[in-house]
Amino acid sequence: MLSLILWSLISIVSIKYIVFVMRADNRGEGGVLALLALVLQRLHRHADRHVKTAITAIGLIGAALLYGDGVITPAISVLSATEGLAVVQPVLIRFAIPLTLLIIFGLFFFQRTGTAHVGRVFGPIMLVWFASIALLGAREIVREPRILLAVNPWYALSFFVTHGWHSFVVLGAVVLAVTGAEALYADMGHFGKRSIRIAWFGLVLPSLILNYFGQGGVILYDPSAAANPFYLLAPRILLYPLITLATIAAVIASQAMISGAFSLTQQCVQLGYSPRVTIVHTSKQEVGQIYIPEVNTALMIGCLLVVLYFRSSTALGAAYGIAVTGTFLITTCLMYVVARTWWGWNRFRAALLVGPFLVIDGAFFAANALKFRDGGWVPITVAFFIFILMTTWNRGREIVQDLLRRGMLPMDMLLADLENRKTVRVPGLAVFMTREPEGAPVVLLHHLKHNKVLHEQVVLLSILSEEVPEIPEDERIAIKKLPQGFYRIRARYGFMESTNVPEILARAREAGIEAKPLDTTYYLGREQLIPTGTSPLWSWRKKLFVFMSRNSRSATAFYGIPPNRVVELGAQLEF
Repeated sequence: MLSLILWSLISIVSIKYIVFVMRADNRGEGGVLALLALVLQRLHRHADRHVKTAITAIGLIGAALLYGDGVITPAISVLSATEGLAVVQPVLIRFAIPLTLLIIFGLFFFQRTGTAHVGRVFGPIMLVWFASIALLGAREIVREPRILLAVNPWYALSFFVTHGWHSFVVLGAVVLAVTGAEALYADMGHFGKRSIRIAWFGLVLPSLILNYFGQGGVILYDPSAAANPFYLLAPRILLYPLITLATIAAVIASQAMISGAFSLTQQCVQLGYSPRVTIVHTSKQEVGQIYIPEVNTALMIGCLLVVLYFRSSTALGAAYGIAVTGTFLITTCLMYVVARTWWGWNRFRAALLVGPFLVIDGAFFAANALKFRDGGWVPITVAFFIFILMTTWNRGREIVQDLLRRGMLPMDMLLADLENRKTVRVPGLAVFMTREPEGAPVVLLHHLKHNKVLHEQVVLLSILSEEVPEIPEDERIAIKKLPQGFYRIRARYGFMESTNVPEILARAREAGIEAKPLDTTYYLGREQLIPTGTSPLWSWRKKLFVFMSRNSRSATAFYGIPPNRVVELGAQLEF
């Protein structure tokens, strides 16, 4: 068993993720959505629509699985730590669930304050944590040095030969030792490859190996210790400090998953797979530190419910693993595409890279699939629901944009009409928000139809989301001057960035645009969607899209537009 755990850590985390997957960074950012965006950058040029659709679906499933994982991770991490109370005194086990619920509630409650002010203490605590588990494990290895024989991979292979089908089932438990590898890749943008590699090979991997081997040594010395070998590594006098330290480490690990869910949601919004949500920046120095209350509330409710439903870390272990191994498989598949499109590898060489990982990931996924009825359905159900939401929003958004596009006029036709009619112009600046970077937007046409006047200066502003994490400042804004005081501005943002319209206009002053705050009016379109049209979308998905659209955050707040300078013009769209 220890040989299986050791070589799983080496093959999946050390070789696959640290050595190969982290090479596939999207301008320094990692994670399944960043990897998908990287793939799509090349597929736009070289692949047909069906291939792009299939690969996009695979990537979105991976992102959805991470949300399913995010519901389970805080619950199992904190609950497994508090269950150490039973080692001190069996009667204390009744306090494990209430204490877990309290810690999880507190963890999510304090998310609104941000992680910037506690970041300085996270590093030292984790250093103490890994040093502690390494020393506890080394102590038992000295007592039972024969446990070091597990370094030989033959023991892992012989386990399969000897136990057959049962060894395959055991993989469902072994995978718990490698969970977190996908989160490690997703956090690459925060820390960089070099820091992660130094931390993994210099501290984390050695500490994990020493501790796992120490647990094996305890069981060899005293087989009854198999009930809870981790806490039985410590002398009784150190149990309370170890439980406290383990709980803090579990909270920190959960914090990393929660922060990852916030970043993943921001990417979904910018890439067009999620409605607008409230994105609060909790640090003036680190743009990646954000808080999304909608996601925070949903995760908190999910975590509390799974703790109350499963009531033990052992039962939760059955629910844990399917989402993680599914993401492993999807990352491996996307890596094949990256090797072919970005690295220029031929099919044989790319298959030689991903083939062994596909076998390993497939075996882990199949082993965890056996746990579906015992709780594995929970993260799969969450992932399925999230996938439906993402694909429905993306498809519905495309249909609505197509309908709006049909209602637009060519700009030269509009300008000629304005010249012929001698439209009255009033002082000030009008900013018309439009998704389309070409043509006259519907909101402008409605304004002319009803008000029959125009401001002296008119800006047609398009916010474009790109499949890269960040856009350099000197490439962000493109301004085109048109006749009769019209300007077209295209502002490009990456999927890790937030948009601020007043800042865009402030930068546009160099082009002659007078964007005085009290003389600027912003015109937004508000579509009333009626799901009775002939668009190729099932009726229930149309209704779901309408519900999501009505409950999305307003464009005024999302784009940082002063609310007292906004005029909204409505239109009915039957789709």
